[in-house]
Amino acid sequence: MRSLQFGLGLIVAATPLGAQVRLTGAGATFPNPIYQQWFDRYGKTTDVRINYQPLGSGAGIRQFLQGTVDFGASDGPMTDEEIAQVGGNVMHIPTVLGAVAVTYNLPALGNAPLKLDGTLIADLFLGRITRWNDPRIAALNPGVALPATDVIVVHRSDGSGTTFVFTDYLAKTSPAWRELVGSRTAVRWPVGLGGRGNEGVTAQVKQLEGSIGYVELAYAVANLLPAAQVRNRAGAFVAPQVGTISAAAASVSFPAGTDFRISITDAPGATAYPISSFTWLLVKRQNPDARKQAALLGLLEWLTSAEAQQMANSMGYAPLPPSVAELVRAEIAGS
Repeated sequence: MRSLQFGLGLIVAATPLGAQVRLTGAGATFPNPIYQQWFDRYGKTTDVRINYQPLGSGAGIRQFLQGTVDFGASDGPMTDEEIAQVGGNVMHIPTVLGAVAVTYNLPALGNAPLKLDGTLIADLFLGRITRWNDPRIAALNPGVALPATDVIVVHRSDGSGTTFVFTDYLAKTSPAWRELVGSRTAVRWPVGLGGRGNEGVTAQVKQLEGSIGYVELAYAVANLLPAAQVRNRAGAFVAPQVGTISAAAASVSFPAGTDFRISITDAPGATAYPISSFTWLLVKRQNPDARKQAALLGLLEWLTSAEAQQMANSMGYAPLPPSVAELVRAEIAGS
């Protein structure tokens, strides 16, 4: 093995000179913008080439289980039953924090932000609220010119970690949602139009006046779509941004013998954005291909470095809390 010096001084393992390793991965679209930046940067400074396909978290878990990729990626962690299918041979490695933005196309609002809470969002996506000037929406948005037009719901059509995070939040805040729909990477939607990937939902919302959907924050920002302020557990209306995503992770505490599968939706804290989440890479703990495993562990070590995490910060993702990054590095070192 040889080592490389990265910009902020972290030494990471790489493959022997000239012995290029190719890694394939698939899964979450939620972190795809930062993953493409990370993997490109890593490939330019090491002998590791990474081909990542943003097919959705459901596909990422499925392909990992089938052994058709070197690593999977998901915003919804594998279930105990899925982990049993691979004999427990998987590490959930948190890489970054992101937010699911509730985005909408309502030109009549101008620059006024839309304010929503969990039960209201649930009832919109349940089809119980069908007009934008509904009294319940108006009550949370005094003085805002809500249009007397139909609500057009847009949701994911594929298995999606973004859907898992969104429905996990709704199941915590709306008893009706918890009973009628539940929380999974793919659910039976009561109403609405489907879009494939965060890209598909973003495109639908951008095109359809009166629409509302949910996407990873980076997609809303890149497409100049507004994001609703969502009332958190402390009663404050909070917009999704790096600081409020970090606040949602402030109370995270991982137990000994760390299992990094943890939900931070509806987190406590006055400034916490309530639809925030870790996203994970799924990597074998033991891999018969020693060269690929060494390449993967070197990649994972670099992803937790200050250099990589600062790249995430500049793209609307929140860096891992230092305590979590330290635990991740310990997990990697012990594998």
